[in-house]
Amino acid sequence: MTVREYLQISLLSTDDHRATFLEKLIMAIIIFSIVTLVLETEPTLYKDWQNLFSYLEMIFIIIFSIEYIARLYFVGAINEYKGLKGRVRYIFTPYAIIDLVAILPSLVAGLYSDLMLFRAIRLLRMFRVAKLVKSNRPLMIFIEAFYKSRSQLAASLIVTLFLLFVGGVLLYLVESDAQPETFGSIPRAMWWSMATLTTVGYGDAYPVTAIGKLLASAIAILGIGIVAMPAGIIAANFTKELAKN
Repeated sequence: MTVREYLQISLLSTDDHRATFLEKLIMAIIIFSIVTLVLETEPTLYKDWQNLFSYLEMIFIIIFSIEYIARLYFVGAINEYKGLKGRVRYIFTPYAIIDLVAILPSLVAGLYSDLMLFRAIRLLRMFRVAKLVKSNRPLMIFIEAFYKSRSQLAASLIVTLFLLFVGGVLLYLVESDAQPETFGSIPRAMWWSMATLTTVGYGDAYPVTAIGKLLASAIAILGIGIVAMPAGIIAANFTKELAKN
């Protein structure tokens, strides 16, 4: 295998069975960059190690920029992306956009003086984790399974919203007089219904009447099935996609 062929496989292949040392190294760098981004948000660490974080980010930008340029160069080996027009077309593909997002926020962050906007742009660097997804076959299979589950998930969402609304209306009817601040309107009651159906249970709102507690128990039991439904749908389609591959 020539150096050119090795680089083409490393930079263009999405089949992790053909993953090379270079591809694994890039994945390790991506993980390391995400870890440093997370640690950078801790003020006590950033204050003491600001220079180190800056140097590391500069190294990451250089590495990801070289990788991006190399992909643009070697993608010409694919018939679909030959020539200048082909490469321009490749730039707007999802994979290429992910690669661009890995480096662009760092390049433009310094152009803004507004602290909030500066932080938001720098946090966009977290999207580097998407580079791991596109180079990992099992994760791509999961995304494909999620996409193929969209109609079932949409139906599940409709059922969830319907029960959320019904739960809010029922608790409004039976609890509004006893707790006007918490259940004095349907939107307020729907907040309780959302927390209960999703089994989050913040504890900031709860029924106090006997009928309200009875209805809340029934809604809580329904919530167990509501949470499990999307997981079951995705799991079934994920199993099917794994069997195909």
